[in-house]
Amino acid sequence: MKILTILATPSGDRGNTAILLQEVLKGAKSLKAECETVVLKGNSIKPCTGCNQCHKRGYCKLKDDFEAIKEKLLEADGIIIATPNYIFHVSGQLKVFLDRCASLLHCIALEGKYGMSVITSGGGDEFPIVQYINNFFVRAGVTPVDAIWAEMGTTKDGHLDEKNKELAFLAGNNLVEAIKNKKRIAMVEKIKESHLKRMVDLMNYYKDEWPYEYNYFREHNRL
Repeated sequence: MKILTILATPSGDRGNTAILLQEVLKGAKSLKAECETVVLKGNSIKPCTGCNQCHKRGYCKLKDDFEAIKEKLLEADGIIIATPNYIFHVSGQLKVFLDRCASLLHCIALEGKYGMSVITSGGGDEFPIVQYINNFFVRAGVTPVDAIWAEMGTTKDGHLDEKNKELAFLAGNNLVEAIKNKKRIAMVEKIKESHLKRMVDLMNYYKDEWPYEYNYFREHNRL
């Protein structure tokens, strides 16, 4: 079982988000999951230019790390997205990366995978960020099964309080168990069904402009 984490913060693997994430990964590894972390500090992914090549040809024309990371996402069984709360939203590093994932959402290319989010902040109000990440997950085909967050005060000087350590460890367990048991969540399935219908309409409408995605849907018996 492979779990890929996207850790998107300029602090890299030395910041508060990484501290909280490590407890989640301990929980996943305790159940024998193989875990890999990709760190996005802001210098490896360029902003989307809106050229539509990913819709037309299935890959991005920009020369950076995106395509390699995309392949890791496609190979993973579980996906963790970890970000600090920057002005009530995900980090800029994460937003740039997610904007590049448009074709993954159009193709629902991560169907069958499971996900969770890890968020830290200076003063709380993380739930809207969880909802944003969950919206990305569901429309890409991922079933979100958990989320963990902590205010920055609880990670002062590189230490995390015992309560958050326990919650994070259990969240890692929950992700692995969801993958093993192929967990289904009725509300998530309903949203996925609605999104699929919308994408089918879109593919039929843009079949000439977006040949890669149209053919992807045909090959996966969605049309």
